[in-house]
Amino acid sequence: MSGTTQEPTSKRSKRLGQTSMQAQVAEELRRMIISGELEPRSSLSEMALSETFGVSRTPIREALKQLQIEGLVEIRPRVGTFVAVPSRRDLTEMFQMKELLEGAAARLLALRGTVPELDLLQTNMRAADEAARDGDTDRFAELVFEFHSLIVTGADNGKLEAHYRTLMNQLAYTRLVRASLSRPGRLMASDNEHRRVVDLILAKDGDGAERVMREHVRLSQQALMAGIDDRQR
Repeated sequence: MSGTTQEPTSKRSKRLGQTSMQAQVAEELRRMIISGELEPRSSLSEMALSETFGVSRTPIREALKQLQIEGLVEIRPRVGTFVAVPSRRDLTEMFQMKELLEGAAARLLALRGTVPELDLLQTNMRAADEAARDGDTDRFAELVFEFHSLIVTGADNGKLEAHYRTLMNQLAYTRLVRASLSRPGRLMASDNEHRRVVDLILAKDGDGAERVMREHVRLSQQALMAGIDDRQR
């Protein structure tokens, strides 16, 4: 007979319930940070969040620890918890990774043949062209996120996609796109760069698709850094 002590069902259920609440709180806070609803440097009070979500402080605390690991939250002992603000070095390093991952994804998608993502990319481009002509920055920003996501999904590489999703969370990418698009002429330039990437993918030119995608990411980073500098003046 085994000497292992079984955990009481009631205690196990309570623990699993707390884990589930933690995951739900983390997911919602993650969404709020990435979307910009919670602005950089915003204070995150465990007590206030506990009241907002209607849960005890334990799942709140654990959710914040998880978001700290992801780079979205900064916990300062005896000071407080805040929405993280990436340094210039952080942004540079993350964009370097973004360039590598998205360049590889564009190459892989170009070499896959006829897949559903190709039609979705062309639909995305038609909508983006319209948003760019109308100067609709908010709509274009949504389509930018979808564009890059479609290419990564279309690469059909689970490991690449997992690393990419983590990176996008750390970048709070939707918020950053709006900063880069604030630069004069950047909206139309970004649209044209997307078009070049799609044309090369459709032409099954893996080398070209990777090269142009990487160029696009570098140009986006340059526009972002310039936009941040403008806001800090």
